[in-house]
Amino acid sequence: MPRVSQDHLDARRRQILDGSRVCFARHGYEGATVRRLEEATGLSRGAIFHHFRDKESLFLALAEDDAVRMADVVAEQGLVQVMRELLAGDSEHPADWLGTRLEVSRRLRTDPEFRARWAERSEQLTTATRERLQRQRDAGNLRDDVDVQVLTAFLELVLEGLVSHLAMGLPGDDLGPVLDLVEETVRRHRAGTAGHPG
Repeated sequence: MPRVSQDHLDARRRQILDGSRVCFARHGYEGATVRRLEEATGLSRGAIFHHFRDKESLFLALAEDDAVRMADVVAEQGLVQVMRELLAGDSEHPADWLGTRLEVSRRLRTDPEFRARWAERSEQLTTATRERLQRQRDAGNLRDDVDVQVLTAFLELVLEGLVSHLAMGLPGDDLGPVLDLVEETVRRHRAGTAGHPG
């Protein structure tokens, strides 16, 4: 029997993650039954759990996948850009991403074991944000009267607030000026300053 290529395995894994994202967003973690996961991915239980040990491992992989994508945007363009993309609907699947993000938040509150597993993964986004802010400070674009850790926490809180706002179905099309204010808050003020630190 021929061995399955790595490209095929990667494509199958991507298919499972994309289908599961929709399923978890629509039904929540508890409601995303194996049957619903099969329907959403178009694959059998055996195919799904060949790639992921169990439902929690699948959900963690999905949440981690989203965190990696966000960390990549943060490293290049800043956390405020992630928020702008959420508002614009420019991200690959904003509604499904929001659903996954909310489900992560719910499970962090109610499931200590999940909280412990997620803590290892969530550090990526914080690290990417902190490193970008440090680079911006080193370049002279970021205010230097507030610790980078504090600025990182500030931006992460704004992101969480935005996610909650959008998840409640509230309009986001008038929030561009709010994000401008957030960006202005972390920027160093001097004559001729430009750039996007957040």
